[in-house]
Amino acid sequence: MNGGTFFTWLLIALSSFNTIIPLWLGVTVLLNAERRAWGIWLAGGSLVISGAFFIFHTALLEGSLFRLLPVIGLRWYIGWIPVIGLPFAWYVAMLWFAGFWESSSSQLRKTHRRWLALTAAFGLAVLALLLGASSTVRAGLSDLDFSRTPLLLGQPLVIIIYPAFIICCFFFSLRALGRLEPTGRVMGDLARQRARPWLVWTSAVLIGVSLLVGWALLWVVMRAGEPMIFLSDILTLDWFDLAISTLISLSVMMLGEAIVSYEIFTGKTLPRQGFRRHWKTAIALAIAYSAAFSLVLSMRLAPIYGLLISTVLIAFLYALLNWRSYVERDRYLENLRPFIGSQQLYDRLIAGTTEGESSISLPFRALCSDVLGARLAYLLPVGTMATLAGAPLSYPEPPPESLPVPLLTDIDSPRTLCIPLDPQAHYGAVWGIPLWSERGLIGVLMLGEKLDGGLYTQEEMEIARASSERLIDIQAGAEMARRLMTLQRQRLAESQALDTQTRRVLHDDVLPQLHAVMLSLSAGNDGADETISLMTDLHRKISNLLRELPTPAAQAVERLGLLTALRQIIDGELRNGFDDVRWTVSPDAEAITPTLSPLAADTIYYAAREAIRNAARYGRGDEGHGALRLLVEIRARSGFEIAIEDDGVGMDRTRGSAKGTGQGLALHSTMMAVVGGSLSVESAPGRYTRVLLRLPIERGT
Repeated sequence: MNGGTFFTWLLIALSSFNTIIPLWLGVTVLLNAERRAWGIWLAGGSLVISGAFFIFHTALLEGSLFRLLPVIGLRWYIGWIPVIGLPFAWYVAMLWFAGFWESSSSQLRKTHRRWLALTAAFGLAVLALLLGASSTVRAGLSDLDFSRTPLLLGQPLVIIIYPAFIICCFFFSLRALGRLEPTGRVMGDLARQRARPWLVWTSAVLIGVSLLVGWALLWVVMRAGEPMIFLSDILTLDWFDLAISTLISLSVMMLGEAIVSYEIFTGKTLPRQGFRRHWKTAIALAIAYSAAFSLVLSMRLAPIYGLLISTVLIAFLYALLNWRSYVERDRYLENLRPFIGSQQLYDRLIAGTTEGESSISLPFRALCSDVLGARLAYLLPVGTMATLAGAPLSYPEPPPESLPVPLLTDIDSPRTLCIPLDPQAHYGAVWGIPLWSERGLIGVLMLGEKLDGGLYTQEEMEIARASSERLIDIQAGAEMARRLMTLQRQRLAESQALDTQTRRVLHDDVLPQLHAVMLSLSAGNDGADETISLMTDLHRKISNLLRELPTPAAQAVERLGLLTALRQIIDGELRNGFDDVRWTVSPDAEAITPTLSPLAADTIYYAAREAIRNAARYGRGDEGHGALRLLVEIRARSGFEIAIEDDGVGMDRTRGSAKGTGQGLALHSTMMAVVGGSLSVESAPGRYTRVLLRLPIERGT
């Protein structure tokens, strides 16, 4: 391949590349747009028109345009449509991107309103002037006729206005990108900030293109009317064409990076990994196909060779695409293995794993490091799951003592994917992902920045949300099973101890005394007093034994009612436990109480009894001094609720001692979850302890 052939090959290759990539970007934007607003149509349509323009450009380089357009002067008018329209469309698209039309009172709107009108006037003037100029189809520069156009300083006015027009379009675009208005889209502001450098560089390169176009146009006009066109003139035009095509290729690549990296024109919340992979594939296809296509045309090979080269290239690229899809599939399966593998919950339950050991730590670390590539992450259970799912999880370091839960009051729908966070207030976390279940909000996943400094993709956020919701469910289920297993073991141990004690008392005490009574009666002596004494002792021991048996509380609740049974606990067993007891029962709650199912009433009774006993036992602290007041509030709001509050020392001081480990409340919170309710504890050291029992009304009716 000699120098001239290589030059021709390079020109055709660049023109073909500039045909494929803008067409792919334009069609992709239009097909993937979430809401096809007019700005989306403008951006996608401009890219499609740009690709279509280079179709004619490639045909012109190959010499086929003259056969395609036999109508005199038609190519002149068709060629100037994108030359005038695309720069103005770029300026309008950048105004739309910057938020020009989002607020009529913004500073951006006030500043660019005049510039937009000025640029539009320039464009209309250029169009009117160019309609007055014409050229023949087969002639060269000598047949260009600008005699019917106005002159300025001896030069056609169009040669002055058109460079000013395109420079204004791209320069004002740079000014618009310097002032971005806030957007209402979730993470839309971040996407704009991250995409702005690419768009700024694209506008800067396009300014270089406009300068070259103006220079080339000036040279063409100065050469117009000369009797002959020399080979050096054609080479000069080719060098202009090569420089302009190269800069346009560079600008298209930069624009493509902004589109696929942050999806600024599709309306998506986050970019998608698949979009970027397809973008890389499209670039590889465009480079390979343009190089092969240009080689066939520049070397004037037979058309069959072009067809064969294209066939081989398509087969190779299709095989490469399949290979990449299998590689991605294997990578996904590798990342998925920690989540679909066995968590060994059965072995943990049988072995009696302690509460501090989490069954989801390994999958959570795999999610943060392998799937998301996060610098840090926190998983916080909230709501009904807070008492079951355990302490928050942290990656890579242990969590801080008190992680603030992000404000999620404005989030009332699972469609909200994520919200931005203040890293100063949330220990470095910049994104909060709300986690949902059928019961509502169950947790929050807080993520720091990515290790590579990039932006989380749409797929990564959705995978993070689905995986975290499943992890919380697994942890809650495992904790519930563990607590139920502990409760069952405790009940079995108590039953065995009670059975052993009963057998011992009957064997060692009762039976010998019964035997002595029988001997005394069979002897027929007058020891009536001794016999009565023995029978009295036996009666006392059997009574004590019966008293130590578990109280049939369920029968008390069923016989007396839930509210009366609770009052009986305070007035009877714990009558000396409090200095003052106040009851607040709403009429709605009193009306709902008889409708509760027996299982729900028994469960909430046991939990309330445990909370009241803890308040009486640990409310005064280790010293046992000071007055202790109890407030029992029973109401019906979003559910049937019992609030038990004391003004004692709080839970933090009692946790440090051997008393008040919280195991009883943990077991009862499990039982409340079994019947669809919840148990939450709020404590302020030295001020109060508050236990809230909640039971959905629909579950108890």
